[in-house]
Amino acid sequence: MTAVETYLRANRARVLDDIVRFIAIPSVSTDPAHTVDVRRAADFVAAQLRGAGLADAMIHSTPGHPIVTASWRHAPGQPTVLIYGHFDVQPPDPLQAWHTPPFSPVIREARLYGRGASDDKGPMMIPIKVVEAYLATQRRLPVNLVFLFEGEEEVSSAHLGGFIAANKDLLAADFALSADGAQWRADLPSLITGSRGICALELEVFGASKDLHSGRHGGAVANPIQALVRLLAALHDEDGKVAVPGFYDEVAALPPGEIEAIAAIPFDEAGYLRAIGAAAGFGEAGYGLLQRNWIRPTLEFNGIGGGYAGPGKKTVIPSRAMAKISCRLVPDQAPEVIAQRVADFLRAKTPPGVRLALALEAGGARPYAIAPDHPGLVLAEAVLQEVTGIRPRHVRMGATVPFGGLLKDNLGIDTVFFSFATSDEDYHAPNEFFRLSSLDAGLAAWSSYLRRLARP
Repeated sequence: MTAVETYLRANRARVLDDIVRFIAIPSVSTDPAHTVDVRRAADFVAAQLRGAGLADAMIHSTPGHPIVTASWRHAPGQPTVLIYGHFDVQPPDPLQAWHTPPFSPVIREARLYGRGASDDKGPMMIPIKVVEAYLATQRRLPVNLVFLFEGEEEVSSAHLGGFIAANKDLLAADFALSADGAQWRADLPSLITGSRGICALELEVFGASKDLHSGRHGGAVANPIQALVRLLAALHDEDGKVAVPGFYDEVAALPPGEIEAIAAIPFDEAGYLRAIGAAAGFGEAGYGLLQRNWIRPTLEFNGIGGGYAGPGKKTVIPSRAMAKISCRLVPDQAPEVIAQRVADFLRAKTPPGVRLALALEAGGARPYAIAPDHPGLVLAEAVLQEVTGIRPRHVRMGATVPFGGLLKDNLGIDTVFFSFATSDEDYHAPNEFFRLSSLDAGLAAWSSYLRRLARP
């Protein structure tokens, strides 16, 4: 056992206590009522970095929530790695579904429960504590590091791109290691090699200037709900393919062997469907479930409303109906291009008698993929096998993490996902948890990774 590993084991209780204190801060970035709490989380992270020995830890204001940076660049001739994480969390709702309060962390059966435990407070504390162990025992790090922790990942990293573009010298690195992300399964170590991008839009359909009696006016004027559902139905064909012209035009060809690699991953589709309570799988024809979720773009309806939805009946023709749409994107789809194509299609398909209003989300996020032979990824694979005894699989992420594309576009560097969260840990849902075994594996893996990354 190295001195670093000995230090981490001796201080494990304190490490866990710091994570518990971190989770107790309700840093919900989407809710203005928690703006002060997000700042408290930034203060906590900066204090942890300074406590680890990084004296230059700084909190940077943005038009939204703050960003925290720190660095150690005293290893000439060695690689420089940017370490990424985020300290904001999702809202805890519905509160009644939690077994214990979301911001009062508890440990049960070797799991730490609380909002943000897995996404991303537990995993992002791991590299901070590993740096502390190195500086406490060795007085130096094996490689150069720069930390970038943001408070807006859960709201699409709205100001991260601008910050990176304005601070290229501060953040310069050879590649990035992300503490955010997730292992695909608890019993099968994995490395994410790509994540989908996203764009979103909201549509409103307007009819008459007020709600109308459905008997007196029925058959005389257009119904916005009927017009809306016709529009939504037109967005897909009967085989689940998106019907928007040009939607698939820029979809990049996959690297050789990736389809075969996905097919070789052990996956119990029936078990997956049972676990989420779905009767059957569905999606674009000609592709398996994992392919549809990882490497194909999608268009999904996220919300719909209009008219009366209370108990009993209210016989009206509503004046308005609305829906929210998001598209998950794959390389080389640009969010602004896809959103515009969807908007143009909806305008062209709008039925007579109603007016369509569209709001396109600004920015979106680009998809990201890393080459399977990237040296940082190859090392991560070796370290995971060393720590777990199992050869890790390469997987893609159906979800979106904006920073991968932002770092690639602004700094020209790739991101290796090296998170020790697991996809079954109910992040974004009630009763989120982080396995203590994952904490131990992460501490061992990050300390080994930094040591093995150093050049002789």
